[in-house]
This record gives sequence, structure tokens and C-alpha cells, in this order.
Amino acid sequence: MADDHGVKDLGMAVVKLPDGQELDLPLLQDAAGNRFLDVRKLQPTTGICTFDPGFTSTGSCDSKVTFIDGKKGVLMYRGYNIDDLAEQGDFTDSCYALLHGELPTAAQKQEFETELTRHTMVHEQLIQFYKGFRHDAHPMAIMVGVTGALSAFYANASDIGDPQMRLRSCMRLISKMPTLAAIAYKTAIGQPIVYPRNDLTYTENVLHMMFSLPSEKYQVDPVLSKALEVILILHMDHEQNASTSTVRVAGSSQANPFACIASGIAALWGPAHGGANEAVLRMLEDIGNRDNIPEALKRAKDKNDTFRLMGFGHRVYKTYDPRAKIMKKVCDQVLEHVGIKDELLEVAMELEHVATSDDYFVKRGLYPNVDFYSGIVLRAMGIPVSMYTVLFAVARTVGWVAQWKEMAEEPIQKISRPRQVNVYSVPQQQSAH
Repeated sequence: MADDHGVKDLGMAVVKLPDGQELDLPLLQDAAGNRFLDVRKLQPTTGICTFDPGFTSTGSCDSKVTFIDGKKGVLMYRGYNIDDLAEQGDFTDSCYALLHGELPTAAQKQEFETELTRHTMVHEQLIQFYKGFRHDAHPMAIMVGVTGALSAFYANASDIGDPQMRLRSCMRLISKMPTLAAIAYKTAIGQPIVYPRNDLTYTENVLHMMFSLPSEKYQVDPVLSKALEVILILHMDHEQNASTSTVRVAGSSQANPFACIASGIAALWGPAHGGANEAVLRMLEDIGNRDNIPEALKRAKDKNDTFRLMGFGHRVYKTYDPRAKIMKKVCDQVLEHVGIKDELLEVAMELEHVATSDDYFVKRGLYPNVDFYSGIVLRAMGIPVSMYTVLFAVARTVGWVAQWKEMAEEPIQKISRPRQVNVYSVPQQQSAH
């Protein structure tokens, strides 16, 4: 771990084994104040491995991409506060910063946007892949397949030792992801696909390709486009979560970057990870109407009840999710702008009001998180629930490629190879039949 990463050497910790053997292991502290015991020489020296299912107590890499201080409710991309990026910047700013480590100059931004625009189209043969899926296939199932299939169209991307090729692969993935997502959506609903337009911004193109039809003119709503842009910015990266770690593990084998990102999409698809905002809408549907909110909150407080209040609290943030504060503003703006009467949205707003006034939830830091508000915004925008995680993948692709690029540029690389705790103590004998 390099000193310029903000990692401090706190000295040596002495580990004493049952046989009396003692081993000195470095104790480190990162920029957020978290302490880590460097156990890299433990197994080579003693033959002993650590046991940490889920890797929740394990630091798998050092990274400059994203900084989180869960105790203080801080999230930064490359040292820039998420509030400033989302409220004062745009998609290009955050995207460029995550990839290159700093915000772009005016000239760099223009060049970067031009590059993003140049790569939005996908090969016509790839579009044929979509016709092979069932008409009712989940868009995420399609996304896993077609993203991985890009490896067949860009075989030279496997040359990850070439810095220019690495960056080009990153740009292609970021640029093409909205196109892949929109075609997946159109395929799922049986509508003709719509090609991207070079005169539209990144988020305007997402809405254009999803909702426009060849038979009529579609005008992108600037309020909804800006709301979607904020959602994408807030979901770009979030340290070493399940999908990001999956991308890094796949990348450690020097696999084609398109295949690596496909593995991240697969991990994100799981309801325990990327499906959180979908779960919020399912919960609101279960509650049904505002009259049922008191009973729902009562059940949420009962440890013996399986009902959970989805979209409240966060395993990383011990106070308030910093992204939620931004999303609440966007949520209020969108709901006022669309002015639609939707009982589910009314349930959501009432639930937010009642829960944030309840001492039980306040004392436990169970405030609405980014998934709660983003789910409401996406519904108000008319985006179907099946596309929520797909749009999450579009946003998170920026973080995935930034993390993959950082890993690929490390001078010393090691393939990921966890150990296992074997459950059989003796060889099992198999009788012949």
C-alpha cells in the first residue's frame, strides 16, 4: 500500500498462536481512519489462513477511486464531494473524474463528450442477439448476455497492457451501455428499437431511446432528464461492493473487459444488491394505501415479523445516506413537475413523513436512503420496475470501468484466489456400482 494513498503505518501488531509462536504483522490506517491488519505474510510464514465469509472484514485492494466515511455520512469521487458533483456538475464531470482522477478542463470536457458520443452505436450483428431472447425475458438477463457478447466484437480489448486500448474499452462500455439497455427494454415490450442521436446528451439519449417511437416525435423533458442524470451520478461508484468486487476478481485473471463488466451486471442483478429500489416499490405495493402505514411500521419494529421497511437505513452509513439528501430534493421537484395522482407515490410520501417522525427509526438512524427516493422518482418518470436495476447498471458501469482500469494499471498484479475451509476431515471412499 503506497503512502500517497493516505495510508499510515501504525507499527506492528503481535499475533500469538496457540503453540506459542509470535508473528509481527503491520497495522495500517487508511484515509477514513479504518485500521487494517496486513496479513499477506501470514499464510506463507505460518500456513495459517484467515476465515472471513463475505469478506466483510477484509480489504482486498487499495484504491483512489471512491472514498466513503460511513460514520460521518461522506461520499467522494476522487476527492470531490458527491453533493458538489451532483448539484453543480453533470454526468460528464463525474464520469471524467472517476476515470482520470480529476475534473476536466473545458477543452477536455468537450473532447470527452465527443468521444462518448462517437461510441454510442452498437454493431448491427449484435442487435440480432436480442432476437434470440424470449419475448418476456427480464432486461437484466438480456444485459448480461449482450454485454458479454461485446467481447466477440472487440477481441483486441483483451490487450489490457495497452493503455490506449484500456481507455478505449472504458469509453466504449460507458457509451454503449444506454444503447444496450434501451434495446433490451424495447425488446422486452416488443417495440422497434430506436438509435441514439448525436445531438442529445447522455441522459437525454437514454430517455429518447427508451420512450420515442418511429411513428411520432418525442420531446425529452429537461426536468426528467436532469433527474435521471442525478440518479446516474449518485450510483456511479460505491467502493468495493459485491458487483465492483466481482469485476475486479474477473479482471484479475486478465479477462476481456467486456466480460468483466458482464460479471458485474450479473452480481448487480441480485435482489440483495442492485434490486433495492425495486424492493422499495414492492414494499409500497404490499402496504397498498396510507391507512395501512401504521400497521406496516408496527410490523417493521417486531423482530419476529418477516416484514422489513425497505429503503430505510444503510449498512455503510451510520447516519444519513448523503445521496438520499440530494435525491429527496430531486424527488420533490419531479413529483411537483409531473403532477400525477398515483396512490403508490402518495403512500411513499406519507411513509417518509411518518417514519422520519418516529423515535424508533430516528434513534436507530433508519432514515430513507437513496434507493427509497430513486425508486419513487423512476416510477414518477414512467420507467417500469424491470428497468430499475438496468439503469443502475448503466450508472455503475462508470465506476466498474474506473475500478477495472485502476486495477489493470497496478505494477504488481495478482489473480484473486480465496481459500476455503474444508468440511471433510478424511478422504471419502466411493464404492463402485
